Amino acid sequence: MNLYLLIIFLVLAGPLLLSFDKKVAFYRYWKRLALSMLPVTLLYIVWDIMATDQGHWSFDSAYAGGWRLFGLPLGELLFFFVVPYACIFIYEVVKAYFPHKESGNLGRARLVGGVVILLSLGLALLFRAQAYTVLALLSLALWIAGTLLVRPRLLLQISTLWFMLLSAVAFLLVNGFLTGIPIVLYNPEAIWGIRIITIPLEDLFYNIGMLGFFLLSYETLGAFLEKKSVTSE
Repeated sequence: MNLYLLIIFLVLAGPLLLSFDKKVAFYRYWKRLALSMLPVTLLYIVWDIMATDQGHWSFDSAYAGGWRLFGLPLGELLFFFVVPYACIFIYEVVKAYFPHKESGNLGRARLVGGVVILLSLGLALLFRAQAYTVLALLSLALWIAGTLLVRPRLLLQISTLWFMLLSAVAFLLVNGFLTGIPIVLYNPEAIWGIRIITIPLEDLFYNIGMLGFFLLSYETLGAFLEKKSVTSE
């Protein structure tokens, strides 16, 4: 049984059905989401292919199926399309049902972001023998750096905080199944070995960085399209 595919379809089902809710009307953003997802999805799939080839993790054929494309099962490939779809849906729900608010100021955001970047880079250097640890920390640092450069106000928005918190809850549930069954198996030499129940701590950094890049791409494209629309008028 391909349990990985079943989990992916369950993750997709709820957001897809609720995308036609009148208040959120997420279906209106599908084109924007698809265009913004493409570069980030390709980047993370390439990372996944290389990490799998290097032995950072592997997939149990009993639960993920025996079919592979560049070493990745179908469920893993769909993961990079379904999860960002579901999580950006969460972001649009937060924006639709809660008023736009910002917390703090840009100076403080830059300071905190800079500290997180330096801490992530320092830990990556300190634990450079653990390959997945290094890459997960670099992903987090690069997302924060990119956001500070391109759309720093994203780090101030309450909607961004809720997006990350609610996505983290969903991440813990989904990744708990993937690592608890386990469908995904990690090389102990590539990680710290610290786990949130069954989930490697590195997956948390990976998740924040990945979803952060999807959000940054989505909002940057949205701002560009909005500006283009105003200009054409």
